[in-house]
Amino acid sequence: MTDPLPVTQDLGAFDEPVLIFGGVYSNLEAFEALIAAANAAGIAPQRMIHSGDIIAYGADPADCAATLRDLGCPAIQGNVEAQIAAGAMDCGCGFDEGSSCDALSARWYMYAQPKVPQDLAVWMGALPDHIRFSMAGIDVRVVHGAPSRVNRFLYGPEASSDFEEELALAPEQLIVGGHCGFPFYHRFGARGWLNTGAVGITADDGTPRTWYATLTPVTDGIDIAIRALDYNHGTAVAKLRDADLPEPYAVALEGGPLPNRDTLPDALRARAGKPLNFTVETLPAKAQAA
Repeated sequence: MTDPLPVTQDLGAFDEPVLIFGGVYSNLEAFEALIAAANAAGIAPQRMIHSGDIIAYGADPADCAATLRDLGCPAIQGNVEAQIAAGAMDCGCGFDEGSSCDALSARWYMYAQPKVPQDLAVWMGALPDHIRFSMAGIDVRVVHGAPSRVNRFLYGPEASSDFEEELALAPEQLIVGGHCGFPFYHRFGARGWLNTGAVGITADDGTPRTWYATLTPVTDGIDIAIRALDYNHGTAVAKLRDADLPEPYAVALEGGPLPNRDTLPDALRARAGKPLNFTVETLPAKAQAA
């Protein structure tokens, strides 16, 4: 099912670094560490963009949502925001019916939904679907899953044609997404696709680190940096267990395996447990890329 034409907020042009993050997933300790990292880098909330799913696996759904709202940074709806705003009975994550992830998500959603007060649910429902902005001659669109639909999983190893069909739906040179929780960056000629990874859960690399990204204008385009986030994961894990939330998420936050790896592409299953490392990539403006 394809979403209707998305509501897009245009932020105009940025000439300073922008931090893009998603998948806070009710992990307050990780979110607070991210805000501290932005402050240390001199990135104001107006240059922090959230790509959706402020709520999910962790113990602090309402606190994370309230922190995001009060921070005042630009944000879009992920599938979770849309479902909670609609009073839906499930998270709309897009997991295969009957899979382990489907069963686990039902448990955390039942925990999270009643903890979100109505004013926060209304606020979530008023968020745009997409955000766009320009930087160094490059137009950027921030989506949750993909331009076609909010809950499409694109993990990174998929065929180029899967990304190219989505790029054809949006005019911007760079697409930035979230949803899948795995950080990656791909070039397709003059265009790019970035996934920032998730702030609230690991990327199955054998460490408790989580992920976000920064975009920095440079002379010939945008420098794209995927950055690891260290935080007080022990407290997040203890709170998750105290709330009797699914144990596989606690194990993952400690650096153990993500639940239900069998839903992932073969390439991600093969590299599970191996620490990730990224170098800064530059996406040139189309004039330089041509």
